[in-house]
Amino acid sequence: MVRGSSILAGACLSTLLLASTATAAFIPHADLSASSRRLSTRRAVRMNNKDISHLKKYCETVYQTKRRPTRTVWAGKVPIGSEHPIACQTMGTTNTRDVMATVEQAMRVADVGGDLFRITVQGKKEAEACHSIREELFKRGYDIPLVADIHFQPKVALLTAEAVEKIRINPGNFADGAKKFTEINYENEEDFRREVEYIEEVFTPLVEKCKSLGRAMRIGTNHGSLSARILSFYGDTPKGMVESAFEFAHICRKNDYHNFLFSMKVAREGGGEREGGMEVFFCSTWRFKCHAFWRTNPPTPPPSGLQSFGDGASLPPPRR
Repeated sequence: MVRGSSILAGACLSTLLLASTATAAFIPHADLSASSRRLSTRRAVRMNNKDISHLKKYCETVYQTKRRPTRTVWAGKVPIGSEHPIACQTMGTTNTRDVMATVEQAMRVADVGGDLFRITVQGKKEAEACHSIREELFKRGYDIPLVADIHFQPKVALLTAEAVEKIRINPGNFADGAKKFTEINYENEEDFRREVEYIEEVFTPLVEKCKSLGRAMRIGTNHGSLSARILSFYGDTPKGMVESAFEFAHICRKNDYHNFLFSMKVAREGGGEREGGMEVFFCSTWRFKCHAFWRTNPPTPPPSGLQSFGDGASLPPPRR
């Protein structure tokens, strides 16, 4: 049962259902640049089809709706996955630096049944605001877990993790910085893998902090922001998206940190050069990902998402 999901969806906030199912639906709202699109050749599509052709199990059964067994990920007081009810997470629409406006909106979300409240953290000032937001919510008797959306800045993530219950990072830009559309020519797989050492160096401090503080993490791969490194080696393929996330997951497990989950967002308008269009790519990515999850023991709960946009004006005022 989804607590408060219909009310939150009616508020037109960006809503994410954190489920332990093997399906998801992200409404695309971004596209790759022309240079990145050129990386997706028919050869890459054929290679990708070969990559997923051997997949056997990507859900419990294709004949009925059945939840798959997963481990439990804890975001503060909220359990995600396993036998627990589906948790409803929604994203705020305020400027994070406006502490009181963000607090008010988080209270309104909690009052209508939301389980987690996600805010964007672009830099140090927003990270500092997270501390004030968390403190003010506690003062008002609200313990709804806060989720920080981090891009580009590992140091900001470290500061924010001290204040929120869950961190979302994007493997496409966490270590690589701003998006680049340069194609890298790797002589062999060893050259490609060697660069993981730098990712590990940058990412490990956040893993250690989340582990010590009991924070959750979402490793969220975006199709529109895959790194030039991943695009150059795997092409514009579902396997590239999955392997991008699993590189970061491997670092988590190496440090005995397991309180994390994945998400994948596919964003493309039209079919472009891709055979079958976005829908085929979307389904292939999720099937490949869910099959890969069975390699983990126990499996990681994958979120299901619905993205919409609005100002949240239809939410009722918070209860005092």
